[in-house]
Amino acid sequence: MALLDRAATRTATGSGTSTAPRTATGPRTAARPRTADPAAGRWWASEPWPGLAVAAAGVGAAWLVHRALPAVPFLTVAVVLGIAAAHTPRVREGLRGRCRAGLTLAAKRLMRVGVVLLGLKLSLSDVAGLGWRTVAMVVGVVGLTLAGTWWLGRRLGLPGDQPLLIATGYAICGASAIGAVSAVRDGAESDEGREQGREDAATAVALVTLCGTLAIAVLPLLHGPLGLSDAQFGRWVGAGVHDVGQVVAAAQTAGPAALGEAVLVKLMRVALLAPLVAMLVLTARRRAAVLGVREGAAGDRGGAGRRPPLVPLFVAGFLAMVALRTTGVLPESVLTGAGHAQELLLAAALFGLGSAVHLPSLARTGAKVAVLGLTSWVLIAAAAYAGVLLTT
Repeated sequence: MALLDRAATRTATGSGTSTAPRTATGPRTAARPRTADPAAGRWWASEPWPGLAVAAAGVGAAWLVHRALPAVPFLTVAVVLGIAAAHTPRVREGLRGRCRAGLTLAAKRLMRVGVVLLGLKLSLSDVAGLGWRTVAMVVGVVGLTLAGTWWLGRRLGLPGDQPLLIATGYAICGASAIGAVSAVRDGAESDEGREQGREDAATAVALVTLCGTLAIAVLPLLHGPLGLSDAQFGRWVGAGVHDVGQVVAAAQTAGPAALGEAVLVKLMRVALLAPLVAMLVLTARRRAAVLGVREGAAGDRGGAGRRPPLVPLFVAGFLAMVALRTTGVLPESVLTGAGHAQELLLAAALFGLGSAVHLPSLARTGAKVAVLGLTSWVLIAAAAYAGVLLTT
């Protein structure tokens, strides 16, 4: 058909041997291509709008579920709905087709904007108020969890960046950290490896979300048996649970004192995201340089990947928001509005990531992923518990 259309076009522009039927409007009528999809060419039907619309619908549905079940965190519902949509037969085809570009945009770009706004939750004065012993405890728990989870993931033979992404999600701040690290890794990889990178990120988000949701139910049951005061319990939750929403859901069961301590300790972990990303960027640059030298010697200059910036723009934005919050110039209404916007953006990003989860693929490494997830969960809980006892 394409060849026939081009032939008709050439005929309409001057050939005297045209066999196309003429109409009152001239020969160009025969050359005008027919559009199979009546919505094609309209802005709302082109990339990435269909996928963004689906993500917005997912966010709305997640909000309704959270309103009906306040104990279930909003962001957790968003990623679960994304996974469910990806495995609903009629919906799945649309998500993999016309909606894929918008959902990928949500998972990547909106996640970065959400991470930037996350900086408005953190003030350097709050971190200083924790005291150096608590700061050292948080750094130690994060370092131990990060190194231990990554090492075990490699020993288990998990593919790609899954060990690193899972380790980052457990150690720092759940899905937000996974999205940030995945963005840096995407910048260091070739185009061929990016689809695998998105699948690795989706798997890590699914695992961390599952374990964080279990923590909401399990940790409050251990409050009394472990002999922790309300403030100690809050610090334990802040140091050992993954996403901010999950921390709030678990800590609020012990009252306002526990909730305040939990949020401060958790935000201290969030602050470690920036140095972690910077370290990964330096590692990626060295890796890209080595690959460039090797492939240059082999005469192939196209496979080394792009060199990531030393400080990614969204990390610089995160640090700028922390500095802005520290100045105290922003009114509470602005901080509240930014907090709501950050939750909505992260919910849309998590819905997009959830829609990329492929459970059959996850099942193929299910036993290994489950072992890593449960081991890392016990590791960070034990390290956080020991750290709280040592510092309070």
